[in-house]
Amino acid sequence: MKITIFYLLLVLISLPLLALSVETKVYIVYFGEHDGKKTLHEIENTHHSYLNSVKESHEDAKSSLLYSYKNSINGFAAKLTPDEASKLSKMKEVVSVIPSHGKYRSQTTRSWDFVGLNDHSWNRAQMGDDLLLNAQYGKNQIIGVVDSGVWPESASFSDVGMDPVPKTWKGICQEGVAFNKSHCNRKIIGARYYVKGFYNVFGAVNPSEDYLSPRDADGHGTHTASTATGRQVPNAAALGGIAIGIASGGAPMARLAIYKACWAMPGKPKSDGNTCMDEDVLAAIDDAIGDGVDILSLSLGFNEHSPLDQDVIAIGSLHAATKNILTVCSAGNGGPSPASLANIAPWEITVAASGIDRQFSSPVLLGNGMKIQGYSISPYAMSQMYPLVYARDVARLGVPQYLATQCQPDTLDSYKVNGRIVLCFIGQGRNVDKGIEVSKAGGVGLILANNQDNGNTIFYDSHFISATGVGYDGAVTILQYIYSTAYPTARILPVQSVSYTPAPFMAGYSSRGPNHVDAHILKPDITAPGLQILAAWSEASSPTKLPYDRRSTKFNLYSGTSMSCPHVSGVAALLRAVHPNWSLSAIKSALMTTASVTDNLNNPIQDYTGNPATPFVFGSGHFQPIKASDPGLVYDISYDDYLHYLCTINPGLLNKVNAKINCPNQLASPLNLNYPSFVIPNLYGPVTVTRRVTNVFDGQSRYEFSWNLPQGVSILVSPTVLVFDHVGQSFSFTMTIFPANDYSVRNQYVFGWYMWSDGRHLVRSPFAVFLP
Repeated sequence: MKITIFYLLLVLISLPLLALSVETKVYIVYFGEHDGKKTLHEIENTHHSYLNSVKESHEDAKSSLLYSYKNSINGFAAKLTPDEASKLSKMKEVVSVIPSHGKYRSQTTRSWDFVGLNDHSWNRAQMGDDLLLNAQYGKNQIIGVVDSGVWPESASFSDVGMDPVPKTWKGICQEGVAFNKSHCNRKIIGARYYVKGFYNVFGAVNPSEDYLSPRDADGHGTHTASTATGRQVPNAAALGGIAIGIASGGAPMARLAIYKACWAMPGKPKSDGNTCMDEDVLAAIDDAIGDGVDILSLSLGFNEHSPLDQDVIAIGSLHAATKNILTVCSAGNGGPSPASLANIAPWEITVAASGIDRQFSSPVLLGNGMKIQGYSISPYAMSQMYPLVYARDVARLGVPQYLATQCQPDTLDSYKVNGRIVLCFIGQGRNVDKGIEVSKAGGVGLILANNQDNGNTIFYDSHFISATGVGYDGAVTILQYIYSTAYPTARILPVQSVSYTPAPFMAGYSSRGPNHVDAHILKPDITAPGLQILAAWSEASSPTKLPYDRRSTKFNLYSGTSMSCPHVSGVAALLRAVHPNWSLSAIKSALMTTASVTDNLNNPIQDYTGNPATPFVFGSGHFQPIKASDPGLVYDISYDDYLHYLCTINPGLLNKVNAKINCPNQLASPLNLNYPSFVIPNLYGPVTVTRRVTNVFDGQSRYEFSWNLPQGVSILVSPTVLVFDHVGQSFSFTMTIFPANDYSVRNQYVFGWYMWSDGRHLVRSPFAVFLP
């Protein structure tokens, strides 16, 4: 009996402890739009009432609330148990309950010349085609950047010569560690930071790792902000004077609003990237909408595939569209894997990354006079010949050869390496660390060779010693020289900027389609420069962002779709300035339908493999800002069109997002969203696609239809000629796609394009078809 009572008491004591041990995490409870009838205080009280309904006490409800989104997005972020989240998700008013994963990661001199934006020739100016001048360099457009903050002292953010802050601006300059109101000016007109979601997972921000303020300790946010809208800075260069030239953003006179929602991951090097919690990102977007930005630039990506009602950037950007705010996003760095895209909502511009016509050449001069092409951004020059060795031959005793070949830590014999250049192969670990291993063993230089799988792909790293990277073929030639010469020697020649063909070419890391949420929407939308882009940098960081790198630089070369995204953000601001009456979808259409699919040798844009790339890699092609300012025709999409599109992919969702719009009884195909491209996921029989084009060019015009069909597909178009007599006039047309009687092309996607042309304008759209 005593034992039974003991166990009963033990169970009774344990019950409260078990209740306390139920794990809570942050969830975003999303209701849709605000109806505009409630005050901010009333909205917050409503959100509290929902928490009161699932929490045990008012105090518990109040303490659990992290954010109450009030400007355009109706929802809140709170700490909930799974049971509490489940109860809220079953309420009629709730659109979705989104668990926070902290999934978002924060993913220039020559690039603007390459895309033609800085061509100020007399003829072009006379013709009215100088986009920068016509847009007054983006004057009074406001670009909101959600990222890791900003380094306000950079010359890229000077406000010299700028007009007072626009009266329409409603934002603030939030103070914090090493950041006060004086750091905002007529260029950086607003700055905020969002850390509650980060706090909930990681605790307080470590002051040795990041600033609890809008100040950027990483470099990523400063780089993206200056790429979009940095002032023109002469003699800007990376460490060692590399890539020297005039650094500029796309819209150098546009205003900048900073929303810091990305933070250093505790205990990890900055090179591993930042983390951006869902609830913090959504709070930043909500404030940006309320503050009055014109463009939202988000160089953020994620590894998980979420439906649109669980994707906070998709939700936030849809609400931004209601306020005429265009959202530009990076496609992600998950390539070359297929279906690796981030940010796939049709109301976002999704940007892939490509290379430009500049490379940083640093050849290897061998003792026999042969020169092997190499590439580097190492700032350390080598003025003489040195003995040359292969890493495998100078390994420490007992070290496996494959580890020494890759110059892994503690693998090289200092007696054999001292005073020599070492040839190492790419493999496990960071490339920079291989140079450190060579230096630690007394080596004077590093030749970093690609393995056979990497081929001639170019890798750039800011090494701590004289270093260059060579392709696999070059590595084989160097090894042949080493083993055929009694005393092999070499010299790594100084870095020089050289022109490169073919360009553009697609970066291997750029994420690919098809779209994993709605296969009918072709993503990415477009590609822009994202490889070795020079832009402003945080002086609290280093070129490599590694903890042992104590170097500092005002400008840095950086790669990723994070860099291509702000290129398009800056140009979108210019287009808004030139065409203030254009819709957001008109701007997007203009960028897409004027993009180029050929390189500077007039051949199809290549993938990193050297083969022709597809629209699943580059979307509509490489953007051309000047041509986008005069596209001829646009594919216009209204906000209501997007809402009706939601009906087609998630019936029942629309009424929760916007109760004023009802889903029709008979749902249209998602193919009929008036998008400037399309995908047919399975072509079993005839499929009809309807589109509508609007004339945005002055005067009368006659457009004829043409196409380029892939093997296995045929098409019937009606009409094939459109005659416009005034600006703003619209016509619809249909394209019926048939499977051709060609059984040699099956179980794969094939790609083609269709185009309207009046002899001056080429309004081109890609499409993809899966032939089962």
